[in-house]
Amino acid sequence: MWNKPTKERLEQIPGLYKTENVPLQEKLIYLHFFIGNCDWFVAEFDGLDTCFGFVILDGEFENAEWGYFALSELGDLNLQGIEIDCELEENWQLRPAKQVNRISDAQGWLKTSMIKMRGNNV
Repeated sequence: MWNKPTKERLEQIPGLYKTENVPLQEKLIYLHFFIGNCDWFVAEFDGLDTCFGFVILDGEFENAEWGYFALSELGDLNLQGIEIDCELEENWQLRPAKQVNRISDAQGWLKTSMIKMRGNNV
């Protein structure tokens, strides 16, 4: 894995189920892993290996979903000699899921807010 997250970065992530009462749009995204056209966004971490977050595989927004995945499995990913990467801390800004373009696009949140805005202007 390129740019493996530091222990300090991982310790900042809330534990599993600690944000279950937070609406999906408002969940903070702490880490972004990527390889090819695939993305894993981390919102919760059990402190060992299991993460909860949003996953987009092969750029297929229709099949993207919130769920659980293991850091160890991400570390094993290899695409023709290319390993998965974790976005560097200085490049990744902690923000709510609704402000992460790929998540917002996959969830249709941008379209929903545009429709609401048009409805208010009619």
